[in-house]
Amino acid sequence: MFYKDDRLALFIDGSNLYAAARTLGFDIDYKLLRQEFMRRGKLVRAFYYTALLENEEYSPIRPLVDWLNYNGFAMRTKPAKEYTDSQGRRKVKGNMDIELTVDAMELAPHVDHIVIFSGDGDFKPLIESLQRQGVRVSVVSTIRSQPPMIADELRRQADNFIELDELRDVIGRPPRDPRVASDRPAGEDAAEQPMAEIR
Repeated sequence: MFYKDDRLALFIDGSNLYAAARTLGFDIDYKLLRQEFMRRGKLVRAFYYTALLENEEYSPIRPLVDWLNYNGFAMRTKPAKEYTDSQGRRKVKGNMDIELTVDAMELAPHVDHIVIFSGDGDFKPLIESLQRQGVRVSVVSTIRSQPPMIADELRRQADNFIELDELRDVIGRPPRDPRVASDRPAGEDAAEQPMAEIR
């Protein structure tokens, strides 16, 4: 439930939201996402969290990060760590849970409602703490994927679960075909986030 006078803050776990939307077959239009939640309350802040591969000359997510930075999102990034697993496969790790949690705890006294775009069950203790401080918490993810992208304990703890698939017509657009030129600003098309496996 959203109230027009609510002071609202968004916390977007970039890789988690990207993976959920990708599983459902659409891309997120972040301009529309911001507009939708500005309509639902008084948007105080919109945070976006992602890890970046700093050693690559060109990161496909960089245009998205730059676009979000210039269009009303508070960016939280850190270098992703690369390692080789026991089978010799290259893996990337870039968990932003602590950064998101610290920001949410600091902002809690100044907002009425926090929306977390993630299905990660590790956020359950954060939601419990925010609720003890009198903040309502909504979680955006999906149960329509196989397997569901949201941890059951997170969905149960949240005051409100928002099915990402039901936002498709409001904040989504068809997956971008990189072979087709687009007239959108460069950053908006950067939703091609290859970092879905970063955790």
